[in-house]
Amino acid sequence: MHEKQLQRWQHPHTFGQDLRRPGETKTLIVIAITGTMMVVEIIAGVVYGSMALLADGLHMASHAAALSINAFAYIYARRHAHDARFSFGTGKVNVLGGFTGAVLLAGFALAMAMESIGRFIAPVPIAFNQAILVAVLGLIVNGVSVLILEQKKPADLEEEGGHRAHGHGHAHHHGHAHQHGHGHHHHHARDHNLVSAYLHVLADALTSLLAIFALLSAKYFGFVWMDPAMGIVGAILVARWSIGLLRSTSAILLDGAAPQEVSDAVRGSIESADDNRIADLHVWAVGPDIYSAIVSVVTHDPKPPDYYRNLIPADAGIVHVSVEVNRCDD
Repeated sequence: MHEKQLQRWQHPHTFGQDLRRPGETKTLIVIAITGTMMVVEIIAGVVYGSMALLADGLHMASHAAALSINAFAYIYARRHAHDARFSFGTGKVNVLGGFTGAVLLAGFALAMAMESIGRFIAPVPIAFNQAILVAVLGLIVNGVSVLILEQKKPADLEEEGGHRAHGHGHAHHHGHAHQHGHGHHHHHARDHNLVSAYLHVLADALTSLLAIFALLSAKYFGFVWMDPAMGIVGAILVARWSIGLLRSTSAILLDGAAPQEVSDAVRGSIESADDNRIADLHVWAVGPDIYSAIVSVVTHDPKPPDYYRNLIPADAGIVHVSVEVNRCDD
């Protein structure tokens, strides 16, 4: 068999990861805004001797570093999408960026909680006017960043994306046959890397908002304890966001099973035709809302593997399928 003939059954494994994602540009813009504000606050803190300004500038520097990790994940995934060392493309690189961001969020929440507890035990003098100014500036900058990163569906932070589906078939009746096909489906792909960047700036905006409320309460009503109390409230909320993102990203990184509805769609579509039964089924994520599947079919009337692959719904998110067909002689 000539190489040109073999190409009919071959296909790339990029699954759209070589395309520039909307989140990449948004993240770079937010890094530029955050970096500019960071430099301004650090310079102002040094020139005017304001510890509050200097501290907030260093705080923004930590978030700029976290966002830079997200940007690196986007660029690396796109540039290495055709690298054969990645068996199913670089979809998990963006997921890894989201996981790293979630870990940093957890660290940020822990630091907030420890600092707030320390303020309860040993209160420090607060320069209210400067601190309020810093908090307001931080809220404006982070509010703009949140609007930039916010997508069409902020509730679950999904973005539209299309991927090409590929199938592999292995027939085990009277020898081996290999079938490959192509199909298309369109669905909403969750961008965990963008979710991480979004939560970072949202956490910063929330911190500024809570700080303004606490500082105004302390300045005009003498409720000094509100400052550390709001820090603990913010830490709890950020920790909850971090845990949710850790769960969703770690499941993909560990090749966890796809959502039940995806597996049910594969099983139902194949077993609803003829007398087919699925003896073994594995469906797992290879990127944001894109899945690979291995299906073992048992039937009295075996058909080419491509037949069973085409039964799978086009909108199930399956981009790579291997089908094994077994004849039942009983």
